[in-house]
Amino acid sequence: MVRKVLQQLKQYKRDTFLCIGLTALEVIMEILLPFVTSIIIDKGLEAGNLGAVYRYGALMVGMSFLSLIFGALAGKNAASAASGLSANLRESIYANIQKFSFSNIDKFSVPSLVTRMTTDITNVQNAYMMIIRVAVRAPMNLIFSFAMCMIISPHLSSMFLIAVVFLVIVIGSIMVVTLKIFNQVFRRYDGLNASVQENISAIRVVKAFVREDFENVKFDKASKMLYKLSVKAEGLLAFNNPAMMVAVYFCIISVSWFGAQFIVGGTMTTGDLTSLFSYIMSLLMSLMMLSMVVVMISMSMASIRRIGEVLSEQPDLTDPADPVLAVNDGSIDFNHVNFSYKHGNGKYALNDIDLHIKSGETIGVIGGTGSGKSSLVNLICRLYDVDEGSVCVGGVDVRKYDTEVLRNQVSVVLQKNTLFSGTILDNLRWGNPNATEEECIKACRDACADEFIERMPDGYQTRIERGGANVSGGQKQRLCIARALLKKPKILILDDSTSAVDTATDASIRAAFAKEIPGTTKIIIAQRVSSVESADRILVLDDGRINAFDTHENLLKDNAIYQEIYNSQIQGGGDFDQPA
Repeated sequence: MVRKVLQQLKQYKRDTFLCIGLTALEVIMEILLPFVTSIIIDKGLEAGNLGAVYRYGALMVGMSFLSLIFGALAGKNAASAASGLSANLRESIYANIQKFSFSNIDKFSVPSLVTRMTTDITNVQNAYMMIIRVAVRAPMNLIFSFAMCMIISPHLSSMFLIAVVFLVIVIGSIMVVTLKIFNQVFRRYDGLNASVQENISAIRVVKAFVREDFENVKFDKASKMLYKLSVKAEGLLAFNNPAMMVAVYFCIISVSWFGAQFIVGGTMTTGDLTSLFSYIMSLLMSLMMLSMVVVMISMSMASIRRIGEVLSEQPDLTDPADPVLAVNDGSIDFNHVNFSYKHGNGKYALNDIDLHIKSGETIGVIGGTGSGKSSLVNLICRLYDVDEGSVCVGGVDVRKYDTEVLRNQVSVVLQKNTLFSGTILDNLRWGNPNATEEECIKACRDACADEFIERMPDGYQTRIERGGANVSGGQKQRLCIARALLKKPKILILDDSTSAVDTATDASIRAAFAKEIPGTTKIIIAQRVSSVESADRILVLDDGRINAFDTHENLLKDNAIYQEIYNSQIQGGGDFDQPA
């Protein structure tokens, strides 16, 4: 997973190596400063040689200035590399998500993908910046400081080894435990994001049913669980500082005690002891920085794993090596199709569907909730693949087509209509980016959307809010139908997409289809009989199986399910805007 993430560095590898090189130069300058200080004390101050003080003092100023320049440049390159890595990760994840089939997205869930592209990538960005800056600087500082301590006094240097072993044991134990906790924390972030997304997207329903208190309790529960796990993890990490202080004071006391004896015995100079204290602090500060790196890495490893999962995920639907690049006509054939949303679990959403539709036919699809209507049409434009059998469009198995070519010839208006922020024209041109304004107006006229657009103050330049929040459900449906018509498809699928319009408008839309796109195969999924009774044939689905496939008249005579649906709507008073 780490390799998969680091592959996204790409053009920022140069910044990474520059940061490492400049950090090494910065450390060398800092390590030499205490050594020069000891020379000033021993050869300058104690010997009364002001010339030596001036010379080595000037050298120290120059070295400090160089250290400052190297540090600033290293920090700049570290920021560039870390920010570049996060930018590339977001682009790669987003590009991979665009290739996902519906089943891939179902596997991760939308809130989880959002968390991975925001919180997780931010964690990796911060960790990477710390690694190439601090994780390079701290070990080099530690090694060079210890080397200088060994040069000054091999006997006193053994004290540092005791402190290092102690810190490694403590920090290692903390890392093992906290890594498990952080894995749970990020899973809880997914749950928290899901709660927020669900509540905000359905805020009208929440307020209509006065469920604010219930939603508050649900969110509070998710938030408190995240709080408890975070406190637990941070509580363990809090042991880092006390452990570090124990090591620092142990080294200071030990060096002070034994160093004083060495000076009295004449085996060590005052300058050596002074520089030794500097190296002690440098060495222990390096250990402290390493402990911070360990904490950051332990936090980021969970994020790296989650990001790597998305980058490694292979789309379920792939194009063949030599795809078919043209759809001949709008004929559709289901050849003994079995389909399930989780392949291999044996729970079929569609069972033995054997169905043949001629090009240009208008087919109605009707059935109870969960009968498989949407599942059926999702297979035509290959949003999912079948488990068994085959689906053919224009006489060719949909798995042999280039997916983009197939979907350009199959327009689908789904149950959940989605509009995007922008003008009405911007939304319409999702169907055809090169459509002229006249073509857009004609499509809206066919979809009976022109009458409400013309009443809007800015007409076709009226701005649509995100998700179509400023238009009604029926208006949204008609705009989505117009958008689908602009593709000039060979197959048009309306998945219960006129449910929010009155029957008169529904009839006008169907009449326009018959007149304007007679050669297009039209599949109309509906709950009300009036929407499908004029179709050439009507498919009745029941529990994922074909119950009947015939004309309206024949179904009324022979099919019990269709009779029941028809009679319930007629006896119930007909459609809401149509007398019984």
